Amino acid sequence: MATTTIGIDRDTLLWMYTTMVTIRRFEEQSKREADAGKLRGMHSSIGQEAVPVGVCAHLRDDDYVLGTHRSHHHCIAKGLDIKQMMAELLGKSTGTNKGKGGTMHIADIDKGMLGANGVVGSNIPVATGVGLSAKVRGTDQVSVVFFGDGAANQGTLHEAMNLAGIWKLPVIFVCENNRYAESTPVEYSVAGESIAARAEGYDMPSVIADGQSVLEMYEIGSEAVARARAGGGPTFIEAQTYRYLGHFGADNPLAYRTQEEEDYYEARDCISTMVSYLLENDVATQEEIEAIDAAALANVVEATRFADESPFPDDGELTTDVYISYA
Repeated sequence: MATTTIGIDRDTLLWMYTTMVTIRRFEEQSKREADAGKLRGMHSSIGQEAVPVGVCAHLRDDDYVLGTHRSHHHCIAKGLDIKQMMAELLGKSTGTNKGKGGTMHIADIDKGMLGANGVVGSNIPVATGVGLSAKVRGTDQVSVVFFGDGAANQGTLHEAMNLAGIWKLPVIFVCENNRYAESTPVEYSVAGESIAARAEGYDMPSVIADGQSVLEMYEIGSEAVARARAGGGPTFIEAQTYRYLGHFGADNPLAYRTQEEEDYYEARDCISTMVSYLLENDVATQEEIEAIDAAALANVVEATRFADESPFPDDGELTTDVYISYA
């Protein structure tokens, strides 16, 4: 595992904590909405908050992020409006995609979030194309793609890594290894010592990161983003993390996991350990942390109210934003 050094400014530390808590509260509310039958296809990212927060802390609005079917945390870490996100989940016209995309297809071009995607591994070659675009245009923009350990076995990843390695593209491949591709354990489906080790064949540096530590993700993300911006090419990050809930809402009971394993990872919860760090290093007081927690919850409550009160799209919107007319 990579080690983390201290030296992050207070504002960044508090932003990371606030963002992780906001993700957690948003996901908890999203699950309640799904349980009430108000949205379909909910895939919770609870437990994985530290991975995108640590990386996205280094990104600008004009940098690009591409996600997965489990991407609420990617979107919030990239700065998307949670009111618009909740409205999108509920299919409302005020959503990021006017209520037409739903939980697995959230996007916001202005924030560089080019979209979540319900097809496993499909955004990986897109992210590589985005990186190629940045290089051809001569910008210092960075493309980051998040994907799971299941997608790591898709051929598209290897094709994309090969091109990124050949052309030294500013792409950061972040594998959120939460140990299970749906219910298949990573030990059963991945040959070799690690997923990260595969990057060696494509002439790019790789690192195995503690995905439960936002501090470690921040440090590793800093190196990868700086390298990409400077023209040094791609980086592969295997962030070892854990999703607390099932693959999706109906994935219960979780017969393929042990209680001992779940207890182990929850004891290393990224939010709880961050609270300990903030307190022990005098970054924030208990009162300040409680105020952040309360504000995050209030923002999610407001986002839910906004979504509930927003209208569904008009029937006339059925075929808009679907086809492009060429003169």
